Amino acid sequence: MPIVCLGLNHRTAPVNVREQFALAEAKLPELLVALRAETSAEEAVILSTCNRVEIYAATDSAPQQLLNELRVFLVQDREVDEDVFYELNGAEAVEHLFKVASGLDSMVLGETEILGQLKTAYQLALEQKATGSRLNKSFQKAFNAAKQIRTETNIQRGSVSVANVAVELAGKIFDRLDDRTVMVIGAGDTSEKTARALLSRGAQSVIVSNRSLERAEALATELGGKAVSFENWESEFAAIDIIISSTSAPHYVLDRKRLEPLQRLRQHRPLLLVDIAVPRDIEPEVNFLEDVYLYNIDDLQSIAADYLRLREEEITKCNAIVKAKAKELLDAFQVLPASCRENPTIPSADNMPTAQN
Repeated sequence: MPIVCLGLNHRTAPVNVREQFALAEAKLPELLVALRAETSAEEAVILSTCNRVEIYAATDSAPQQLLNELRVFLVQDREVDEDVFYELNGAEAVEHLFKVASGLDSMVLGETEILGQLKTAYQLALEQKATGSRLNKSFQKAFNAAKQIRTETNIQRGSVSVANVAVELAGKIFDRLDDRTVMVIGAGDTSEKTARALLSRGAQSVIVSNRSLERAEALATELGGKAVSFENWESEFAAIDIIISSTSAPHYVLDRKRLEPLQRLRQHRPLLLVDIAVPRDIEPEVNFLEDVYLYNIDDLQSIAADYLRLREEEITKCNAIVKAKAKELLDAFQVLPASCRENPTIPSADNMPTAQN
């Protein structure tokens, strides 16, 4: 039963393409059902993050036939360059899964959020009964490989999360953070991580704004900050120096028309906007406003590249572990009866890193 992977990521597709394929978590259960009904996939896991959308699948049919079907299923009526997708089959697909789980294929090499996202995607597929012996064994082996790489290498040396890279960016714009006020738009996991990182670097205060005021208040309480409803955040704008936006909105939550009159109240104080969301939260034209600095998820790549140089010497060790673990798995498949179906263990919350957006 071949295992395949069809996907696109931050290397193959810019953010304006990736946001077209961003899949809402609430829709994943029905997508898993539709995928198995409309393609020859007998098992499937769908992974959707701000930096990648990937479908892992297993079938008794021809691998290329399944990959073609997955491409049609994912593209639908979107008009995109076919080159943004990668197709992986067999050992390549398994090794890619292991690298994704270990943070080796991430924008920030060695980051840990992706492992939590992958466990969440796998757990959802398990609950939907969309996996079988091949993907169960593959994903469990991938989690094992990620743990070994974290334990035996220094791939995570330094700042290893998108949130921390965003904080590094703030440090490049402002000489100091201890007199800065931060607004976090969106009360999700990435927003919380970013806020905590900013506070640890000395940020003066944090304001949390979210469409659900209850969630904003809960996060603000944890952070010792202040919550405001999304409809009233403009009242705080004059005091804000940094905005970190990471919502799941399907449209812009901040645009030039809304920000331009407010920016005049700031008396030429710089404003840093970090848009971590996919689809993007902030209209790109905002960057043309005076004293405004807008960075999206792809812009963080340049900072991530600095950390990549620190970890390059560890990549060889990590790749050796990946290849060894993948070979163990593929060798096991050779002796596994096709009808064998195991009773997998869902990853526990205690072992699941917090997922990004």
